[in-house]
Amino acid sequence: MTHDQSLILLILAATVGMFLWGRWRHDMVAAGALLACVLAGLVAPAEAFSGFGHPAVVTVACVLVLSRGLQSSGAVDVLAARVLPAKAGMAASLAALVGLGALLSGFMNNVGAMALLMPVAMQLAGRLSLPPGRVLMPLAFGTILGGMTTMIGTPPNLIVSGFRAQQGTGGFAMFDFTPIGLAVALGGILFIVLLGWRLVPAREKASTEGFETGAYVTEVRVLPDSKAAGLLLREIERTLDGADAQVIGLVRNEVRMNAPQSGRKVLAGDILVIEAEADALPEVLSTLGLKLEEAGSSSAEDETGQEDKGEKNHGQDKAGEKAGHKAGREGEDAEAEADRSPQDDEITLMELVVRPEAGLIGRSAKDLLLRTRYGLNLLAVSREGARSKARLRTLKIQAGDLLLMQGPLEALSEFAADSGCVPLARRDLRIPDRGKAWVAGLVMAFAVGAAALGLLPAAISFALGVLASMALRTVPLRAVYESIDWSVIVLLGALIPVAGAMESTGSANLIARALLEGVARGDAIVGLTLVMVVTMFLSDLMNNAATAAVMCPIAIGTAAALGASADPFLMAVAIGASCAFLTPIGHQNNTLILGPGGFRFGDYWRLGLPLELLVVAIAIPLLMLFWPLHG
Repeated sequence: MTHDQSLILLILAATVGMFLWGRWRHDMVAAGALLACVLAGLVAPAEAFSGFGHPAVVTVACVLVLSRGLQSSGAVDVLAARVLPAKAGMAASLAALVGLGALLSGFMNNVGAMALLMPVAMQLAGRLSLPPGRVLMPLAFGTILGGMTTMIGTPPNLIVSGFRAQQGTGGFAMFDFTPIGLAVALGGILFIVLLGWRLVPAREKASTEGFETGAYVTEVRVLPDSKAAGLLLREIERTLDGADAQVIGLVRNEVRMNAPQSGRKVLAGDILVIEAEADALPEVLSTLGLKLEEAGSSSAEDETGQEDKGEKNHGQDKAGEKAGHKAGREGEDAEAEADRSPQDDEITLMELVVRPEAGLIGRSAKDLLLRTRYGLNLLAVSREGARSKARLRTLKIQAGDLLLMQGPLEALSEFAADSGCVPLARRDLRIPDRGKAWVAGLVMAFAVGAAALGLLPAAISFALGVLASMALRTVPLRAVYESIDWSVIVLLGALIPVAGAMESTGSANLIARALLEGVARGDAIVGLTLVMVVTMFLSDLMNNAATAAVMCPIAIGTAAALGASADPFLMAVAIGASCAFLTPIGHQNNTLILGPGGFRFGDYWRLGLPLELLVVAIAIPLLMLFWPLHG
């Protein structure tokens, strides 16, 4: 063993130990490993940050941005409403949910896919009278399985492809992972749906974080092309049952009917008054093709007509005083501010509670001139104990009301300060926009297609997709950089030169020979299985991208020592790094369900261990079939 080999192995052991210890964040550990290699002379200073320009790193960042576009446009909500059955049994419902999660994970960030479908999983658990964990854990594992089906499905696949390219044989293509990944995913999902979910401990849901807001009352307009147009109210109510929502009123020709008869036909242009949880609003809108009345209607003229009256009658109120001062100060610029395009700022949703001393008590959204002065919409009101018979825009606000408001973040903060309301939380609700959903889907399809057909390198194809998303506003400009998990980018960019040092010093071959002589004893099949199992074990304890970066040089060295092709060994690393099913810390999706599912650290292996054994049993024969050891 040479001096350089001793140094890099010492740094590698310390790095893995720090990853397992978990005291420092993984990007800090990776950066420390890189700098240690530079100081030790194992990585040239000029090459220290070359990893950040690696195609795999660029592609990971771009995929995260495009995933945000699919989320924020509501494309996934529309797909879920069409695909998931509303009243199917346990097996069919779970299969549809887990299958959809796996499908989405093949083309978008699997953490994003999990986050999008978690509310659906909670609703499904309630409908089937199951503990939430028995739906959440199958969904989490399904999204992890789905990520291994394409090159962009998960960062380890991109890292493995990058290491193959460094060997001079070119990177893996977009769907080179599909034959084995799809077979493993299908086998895993069938096991989970038919038997595996029964192995999940039946835990009670942990107490939810945050503030429980209760049901909101909101108004939605029936558009001419809406599915609700022409239906009877009873048919609409049956549809809304799945979202735990109900119709409590109907407005036609500016006349509100409370408790309308269930046999009344709903017409285009009608306004339905619906009571629903805030998290259920996107499902309500997408299922029936409805549009939020306050978000979509234009009542600016009505508000402008009320401006003088509002100033005269309520000038003494705090909100009125500050808004009046603002109008007087800006003069003619107030109209330009009112007409400002919503694209100028990122539109968000925020919940505010009305304090007892708030200046807007006794006033309505129309009185406050929310749109004229602030560019805000009042979407819904939650009031404990009673339902108002007034229209939403004329509803007199009371102390203790919860207001769900939409607008630019700065305007929302300004209104909260002016009016004496307390912001509770920003709501991550996606109000479906069919136009943007189609655009976001087409942009992603173009990026995937161009890379899959070899028209463009993956990094270039997805970078063009990000540029198109920014130009077409499917991703808010402020959200582009927020969409990227920079800790993962730093992790990848830092470990790629470290992995290069392992290879250049011969340390990877040294580890590979030790494994072969001690365990595999020259048997290529045993060596292939060993590489996959070791990768699985490490992935259960540390970041999967870091695991792939550490194991790829070892896999290449193992293949060289056996005189075998490196491809099946690299594929084994990709599969093993994606199978983190034993602990809540192995994958972010496992961590996401820890609280909502009421799980303990030791609950995951009950389903995870048999699932990992099944993955090995399916993957090893298929690896030898599709990627021959001596091909």
